[in-house]
Amino acid sequence: MELSIIFLPLLASIISGFFGRFIGDRNSEIVTSLFVSIAALLSLIVFYNVIVNQFEDNIIIAKWINSGSLEVNWSMKIDTLSAVMLVVVTLVSALVHIYSIGYMSNDPHKPRFMAFLSLFTFAMLMLVTSDNFIQLFFGWEGVGLCSYFLIGFWFKKESANAAAIKAFVVNRVGDFGFALGIFLIFYLFGTVNYDEVFQQIPSVLDKKLNFLGLDASAIDLICLLLFIGAMGKSAQILLHTWLPDAMEGPTPVSALIHAATMVTAGVFLVVRCSPIYEYSELALNVITIVGMVTAIFAATVALVQTDIKKIIAYSTCSQLGYMFFATGVGAYNVAMFHLFTHAFFKALLFLGSGSVIHAFKDEQNINSMGGVWRKLPYTYILMIIGTLALTGFPLLSGFYSKDAIIEFAYIRGNTVGYYAAGIGVFTAVLTSIYSWRLIFKTFHGNYNNKEVKSHEIHESPLVMLIPLIILSIGSIFAGIAFKDLFIGYSESIDFWGKSIFFLEPLSKEHPPFWFLILTPILVTISIPLSYYLFVKNTDLPHAIAKNNQPLYKFLLNKWYFDELYDHVFINPSKRIGLFLWKFFDIRIIDRFGPDGISFLIKKFSIKANKFQSGYIYQYAFIMLLGFSAFLTFLIIK
Repeated sequence: MELSIIFLPLLASIISGFFGRFIGDRNSEIVTSLFVSIAALLSLIVFYNVIVNQFEDNIIIAKWINSGSLEVNWSMKIDTLSAVMLVVVTLVSALVHIYSIGYMSNDPHKPRFMAFLSLFTFAMLMLVTSDNFIQLFFGWEGVGLCSYFLIGFWFKKESANAAAIKAFVVNRVGDFGFALGIFLIFYLFGTVNYDEVFQQIPSVLDKKLNFLGLDASAIDLICLLLFIGAMGKSAQILLHTWLPDAMEGPTPVSALIHAATMVTAGVFLVVRCSPIYEYSELALNVITIVGMVTAIFAATVALVQTDIKKIIAYSTCSQLGYMFFATGVGAYNVAMFHLFTHAFFKALLFLGSGSVIHAFKDEQNINSMGGVWRKLPYTYILMIIGTLALTGFPLLSGFYSKDAIIEFAYIRGNTVGYYAAGIGVFTAVLTSIYSWRLIFKTFHGNYNNKEVKSHEIHESPLVMLIPLIILSIGSIFAGIAFKDLFIGYSESIDFWGKSIFFLEPLSKEHPPFWFLILTPILVTISIPLSYYLFVKNTDLPHAIAKNNQPLYKFLLNKWYFDELYDHVFINPSKRIGLFLWKFFDIRIIDRFGPDGISFLIKKFSIKANKFQSGYIYQYAFIMLLGFSAFLTFLIIK
């Protein structure tokens, strides 16, 4: 049963990818959706066994690498952590497959799209079920490759190709650090298997290494290198620039890869490696700082964006920041709880935005929408549920998981923890404002679209709405249903077992009462405030932006990270490449290489051709010259 979870998506991808043109579009959609849905049901069974029976297993599929001391298996590790990820990956993937049947109904390449979705699911499952760093890296690169395929799926769009290349290149930067971390692990421990590495960690706590001329702790170095990989995959600040551009892909891609699964791989990596990170206070502090800076950075940028999908993309970036600073303060189980609940409401928001885009015939600018809540009643209600969950409105899933992160950061009690808690509260307020801005500008106010007539707006088909309804159920109940299991003080240790390592038990203290109610109160107050700003008095936001032009442009241009990278990395690289091409390639290599040789041969050929005149005296003269040269050679020799 467990192996079927992995191989069903792979089999679906092969059938749809290689035989889609023979079995037809509809059968490709049915096969891929059915196989991934079966994998989701099996994952729920495994998750149930883990909860009730504390089921654990490590299934060896095949011997993979056996070279010297390097022994790597292709295996399927089942424990609490991987069981949670199996549910998240397969359930969201199944719903996205079903949703895509309606969303991609007019696309001429449906079998290829469904094959890529299933292949991505297989690669992600390989990642989360690995019992060693090599298989983890294989799945890691697999989801990166599938991300490239899916972002650039509409390859005739130049912007889609550019976004796919950008995602691929930026992730390679992070993956370089990740690969160095794996090399260092093998260098120190002689193995890449999780259990063997984790057992040897205490033996190298005092070991120092010289890295780039600096003496560094081996544990700190491993943790930081692995985290660089996590930063790239999970779009943390400095390596975040690919995520908003990735919205060039079809909306189901955004929901699957860039909200619920692939981007959470970095969080999964840090949690899986908690037996290493628990011994590196430096790395944990770095993770906390990066996470909280990412959270507030993405939230501020989302305030002024106008593309409905990019607003949600920056929201994803911000929520990933929450997850990372949760791991940074040692609350790995809370980070996984937010990852779990976030998958439901963020996939709901992305697929809901796809329903809106579908109704507006591919329009994505929220300023060109408005006044359609009566025409899209189901989408409207479902997106309201997703927004309430995202903002942490009381009793919905985001309330339990996000507020728990802020509380544990406060309980941490150190300077970094207090800063993270404060920024977490402030970011929650910003999240509420930009989320309700999206809702009010999309569904309320005046109808502003000049391309699509108001009477042409219609609700999405049932095949698109059913996945939204299922996700909305998770958005409402996942928090309250799993809160005690994931983060209860005594229960969580039993639930997580050995899959998460705590050097010291999590504190059982509670923040002050005023701190507990602070975030829910501010989040609730921001709803009428947003309604006033974006529905009742729409001139006020414009006036604020006009009076604060430098700040507005700073946020609109995403803190100028793209411009900075263009100036520092891209343009110099282009100039160096242009110089090398024009000087070394053309003037030296081509001139004295293939072009020069071909020129000489051609010149000699033209000269030699002149001797082919048909006159006997010329042939006799050439033969005499040749005979003289031959005699001279013999005499000299």
